[in-house]
Amino acid sequence: MAAGRKTAQERKAEIVTVAIRLAGEHGPDRVTTQQLADAIGISQPAIFRHFPTKADIWLAVGEAIAAPVSDQDMGQGNDDPLAVLQMLMARNLDQITGTPAIPAILFSRELHAENEALRSHFETVMMNRRAGLARLIVRAQAAGQLDREMQAEDTAALLLAVVQGLAMRWSLENRGFDLVDEGTRLIRVLLRP
Repeated sequence: MAAGRKTAQERKAEIVTVAIRLAGEHGPDRVTTQQLADAIGISQPAIFRHFPTKADIWLAVGEAIAAPVSDQDMGQGNDDPLAVLQMLMARNLDQITGTPAIPAILFSRELHAENEALRSHFETVMMNRRAGLARLIVRAQAAGQLDREMQAEDTAALLLAVVQGLAMRWSLENRGFDLVDEGTRLIRVLLRP
């Protein structure tokens, strides 16, 4: 292989990374495959050799931004469930801070309306995340760390709503506050014993 030439896997990863960056700079609905090609320094047809459609690029972006938090991160039976829960929420907020395009991608109505696979992917990710958080809440309740009267599924939905709402506010307020600090504070309010 010639020096400097990337493998197909490396090129695909680069396309996804640049798509996320451009989505943060211009908004996901305004990113074109020509912009992607220009930013990477390849031709537009080269983009389509790696991703047959623009929808495929956005699905790969969706998979990439959902990957940092997985079911394995939900802790083991011996872990402190409340500490794991708080760590997961902080990690979600930290990920958004590190990848500011996430709120724009998650809340892009046009992107989801035009890409059923991406919408379905995010729906599945959110359902799985909510279920995992609810399991952690039940474990924290059993350990006496959280009020047994709180509904685990409702509390999990509220935790995700806090992250989503704060991410949108953070984005609209031009990232003018510390997302992790503000989110951690509000999550503590929700998770008081």
